[in-house]
Amino acid sequence: MHKSGFVNIVGNPNVGKSTLMNALVGERISIITSKAQTTRHRILGIVNGEDFQIVYSDTPGVLKPNYRLQESMLSFSNSALTDADVLLYVTDIFDNHEKNKEFVEKVNFNEAPVILIINKIDLTDQTKLEELVERWKSVLPKAEIFPISATEKFNIDPLFNRILSLLPVSPPFFEKDQLTDKPARFFVTEIIREKILLNYEKEIPYSVEVEVEQFKEEENLIRINALIYVERDSQKGIIIGKGGKSLKKVGSEARKDIESFFEKKVFLELYVKVEKDWRNKEIKLKGFGYKPE
Repeated sequence: MHKSGFVNIVGNPNVGKSTLMNALVGERISIITSKAQTTRHRILGIVNGEDFQIVYSDTPGVLKPNYRLQESMLSFSNSALTDADVLLYVTDIFDNHEKNKEFVEKVNFNEAPVILIINKIDLTDQTKLEELVERWKSVLPKAEIFPISATEKFNIDPLFNRILSLLPVSPPFFEKDQLTDKPARFFVTEIIREKILLNYEKEIPYSVEVEVEQFKEEENLIRINALIYVERDSQKGIIIGKGGKSLKKVGSEARKDIESFFEKKVFLELYVKVEKDWRNKEIKLKGFGYKPE
């Protein structure tokens, strides 16, 4: 008997969805930073066993959209409610259950089994955790509750086993050696974007998109040319930095992570280009892999 299913991870920004996804998949599929809106796409991570295949789906944090890019991000989260065999709603000990109530209501009416995950429990005490569990029982009464710490890998194995027990009997959806639905270039853009999120302040990381122009794999080396898009000339100057210092730092950090990801030497060249108001241009968003509805 073979089990397969889609396990979709949803919740507010910064509650640890990507950290949980990586803990469950056992690979670094989703980029993780402490900044909101780190995940912009819906990313699949596939876990295969002899008699099962779990297709995890990490989604952007739920937020009220201010421009078309965020509308697209919200549509990824909403679509995750419609095709889940198991839905993981992730919250944490700091999260406000009043935030995005409309989305929580949709979770409540979802037909798929819902597991409510309270993350970061290593940062609280037993009394507060019990209060939080009671509060969430009243908000999502149908959900099973799992307190976890994704960073400490606490309670991940019991959660994995519960997910497996809820999956329907089905043949696999993907090849058994497949780890994700995304191409190699996608992970290069995500790693570079992560370094930008970590190295720049204020609006800069949110005004940036990365595009791989060249990905050429040779026997012992991968040659990569990537474009960093910004919205204004002033942002281009900040990204490059004095004497190109900031861009070099991002390039160096990204190259090391890309080499680790592909287990191969990498030659990485980064360029910066101004594309005014790209977050509101439908044609650009489609080119970057967003599909605004």
